[in-house]
Amino acid sequence: MTEIEWWDYDDADEMAEAVAGDIGFIIESAIDARGAAVIALAGGKTPLPIYEKLVQQKIDWKRVTIVPGDDRMVPLGDPLSNVTAIGKIFIPKGARVIPLISATVSDYKAAGRAADAILQDLHWPLDLCLLGIGNDGHAASIFPGPDYDEALNGPKERRALGVMPEPLPPEAPVARVTLSRAAIVSSKAIMIAITGQTKKDVLEAAIEQGASSPYPAGRILAEVELPIDIHWSA
Repeated sequence: MTEIEWWDYDDADEMAEAVAGDIGFIIESAIDARGAAVIALAGGKTPLPIYEKLVQQKIDWKRVTIVPGDDRMVPLGDPLSNVTAIGKIFIPKGARVIPLISATVSDYKAAGRAADAILQDLHWPLDLCLLGIGNDGHAASIFPGPDYDEALNGPKERRALGVMPEPLPPEAPVARVTLSRAAIVSSKAIMIAITGQTKKDVLEAAIEQGASSPYPAGRILAEVELPIDIHWSA
């Protein structure tokens, strides 16, 4: 079992400040080491306050490349689009934000292959992968369904793939493109940011269960060899 460090906060704002500081340090360290940083950021609403604080830091954003850890098969500009939300924050600062969803591809499997081809050209491993966790225990968009085994156990060199959750999440009932487990666990740093007791309970159970967990997060994190920082607020 890899080393897990939990950080608990009184509220989401305090967590956002701390996580943004940690991410900024990782970015700066990568820029100092090789002149650039490549990071994957979680989608959804929970991490947006983190990003709003992160973007205020005095970082040379033109040296930073950001990819969503996953995205929904929706058009750019759609409220469900993770890259749209991330891009609105970081592109004005000069960061390069890479979409996982191609506007010209409607088939989710083909979209996954197209995203994988684009990501192959980035610097790997990622300097950081920031994950969120769903109430159902999914991470990135690795869900139970017809593509679950491929997301967990596909070729090590695969960076991304298309997935169809089963059942479809009611809040976003669409196919996804996600980083593979191999891409996530190879990252130089992995952080998790969550809010709410339900997600904390699910994540604690997933970690305890490890590779045999019914939760995707447990299956993913069981493969991580580096320490993981988990940030939680009620």
